[in-house]
Order: sequence, then structure tokens, then C-alpha cells
Amino acid sequence: MNKLILSILLVFSLLSTGCAVPTISKAEAYPEMYVEKPVAILVVPSINHSTAADAPILYSSTINEPLSNAGFYVLPIEVTDRFLRNEGLGEGEMLRDIPVQKFAAPFGADAVLYVTIEKWDTNYFIIGGNVTVAVDFRMKSAKSGNTLWAYKDQMVLDTSGDDSGGLLAALIATAISTAVQDYVPVARNVNTIALQAIPFGKYHKVHDKDQAMKIPLGKKQN
Repeated sequence: MNKLILSILLVFSLLSTGCAVPTISKAEAYPEMYVEKPVAILVVPSINHSTAADAPILYSSTINEPLSNAGFYVLPIEVTDRFLRNEGLGEGEMLRDIPVQKFAAPFGADAVLYVTIEKWDTNYFIIGGNVTVAVDFRMKSAKSGNTLWAYKDQMVLDTSGDDSGGLLAALIATAISTAVQDYVPVARNVNTIALQAIPFGKYHKVHDKDQAMKIPLGKKQN
């Protein structure tokens, strides 16, 4: 069992056992999602606060599947990106202050998902290292412009080498492991975990039946 799967299991274990993790129900956290029930979601280019210039391009390949698995219809990301670029809106920062309705209407979107990449980093320390992906999600109504769902999550993948062969061997192993680590599966798992906290969409089997499900209070955003 790899470290990513272990991380996911740990999160859900904490949620199910309530190990000092304050929680809130989905209905309490995001009541407007249950009122509007958005179906078609427009994912706009992400805002990049990390030091990795290629993070938005890499990240865009990771969000479609988990958002679809959460029960939503995701408007084709490549098509929408191309359209927005042609309109001079190819960067997420440009869309932040534009009323949602102005660019959601041409796509027939019910809601728009904004993603801010907070971390997309490689870290080294003494004889260890890790890869970190941290993402802030915000979904806004295409009708009212109100925030329907907001959440943040982070995953840290340990890439430390085995020190049984000595310090030098551990340093080399860590450097190699961290250098070749692909951020994409890490980001995909961040998305999968975070989207367990959204009120599920029309195409999910528990749509409109998940109001009592608990999510970590600390990761819900205002």
C-alpha cells in the first residue's frame, strides 16, 4: 500500500473516529449548495501562489475526474481555457474581480470553480525531503455570485531515503526520490479528498442525501 493511499485512509479514519478533529455537517457548512443544486461546473484557470510556474498547467489535468466523480458535469476544461485565453482572460488572477455571471453565461454554467494553488513545492532537510501540494477551492454561483462551497486541503508526501546505508546513501536516495516525484498524482489525491467535503452533485448516488455527513471544520472556508 503506497503512501498516498495511506494518507487518504488516515484522513477518513480521523473523520470517522472524531479524533479531536472538530467537524460540521455539510448542510450546516454549505446550505446554499442544497438550495441551488448546481449541475454544470465551469473550472477556470487556477491562481498560482506557489513558486512553480508550471503548476497551473499541470494542475488542470487533475481536477476533471474527481469533480465528475462528485456528481457534477464539468464543462470541457481545454475548450473553456481556450475561449478565456482568446478573450484575454487566460490567467486566474484576471477572473478574480470579474462578476461570475459575465463569463459563466456563455458556457451555460450553473457555478464556477476557482482554484488557488498555495503550495506546489519540493523541500529538502538534513536527510529527508517531501513534496507538498496545497490547494484552496472556491465555488461561486453563476446566478447570484455567492460562494456556494469553499474548502482548502494539503497533502505532503514524504520522500525521505532509507538511512540504513549511511548518511550519504540516504541523502542521495532522498534527492532522487524527491526529484522524480510526480506532482500530478499528489494533486489528484488532494482533489479527491477535498471533494468528499462538497455536497454531492446530481449524478452522485447520494445526491441530496448527504446533508448529515461530517467534514473537518478547520478546512471549511468562509
